Amino acid sequence: MATTKTIPTRLNGVAVDELMSTVNHIQQSPTLAKFQFRVRNQWIDGPRSESVIGGFYGAGQEHTHSEPFVLNADEPPVLLGQDTAPNAGEYLLHTLAVCMTGTIVYHAAARGIEIEEVESSLEGDIDLQGFLGLDETVRNGFQGIRVNFKIAVFCRLRHTYQRSTDCGYGGAP
Repeated sequence: MATTKTIPTRLNGVAVDELMSTVNHIQQSPTLAKFQFRVRNQWIDGPRSESVIGGFYGAGQEHTHSEPFVLNADEPPVLLGQDTAPNAGEYLLHTLAVCMTGTIVYHAAARGIEIEEVESSLEGDIDLQGFLGLDETVRNGFQGIRVNFKIAVFCRLRHTYQRSTDCGYGGAP
C-alpha cells in the first residue's frame, strides 16, 4: 500500500508552500528566475576596503534591503594588514559555505526531508608566488578548495523518527 507524504508548511525554517509556489511561477515565466546582485566597494587604506550592498534585481523588479549591508575587508599583519576584518579569501570561503548550505536546506525542504543540523568546514590553498607574479606556473588565487559537510537528518523508518547522518536510502523519507 502506497503512503502519502505530507510536507509541513515550514520545514527546516523554509516556507515550503511559498517555495513550491515560487518554483511554479518560474516554470510558467522563466524570466522571473533572472537575478542581478550588486556590491559597491571603496578602498580605504592598504589592503582595507569597504563594500555596501543596498539592493538587487530579481523576480522582474528592483528590490532594496531594509538597511544596507556593510562588509569590511582587511588582511592579517603577516599579509601587511591590520586584521580588522576577514580577507577576500575568507569571504569567498564563507560565501561558498552559505551558498551550499542554503542549497542543501532548500532542496531538503522541497523533498520533505527534515534536517536537524548542517555543519561545514572549508579550506582553501593559496601560493603567494602566483599573486605576487614570482612564478608564472603558480595559479593566482586558490589552487584548491576542500569542503566537508556534516548533515544530520531525521529519518522515518517504520513509522518512527530517528536522528541519523545516514538514513540508508536514496530519497526522501
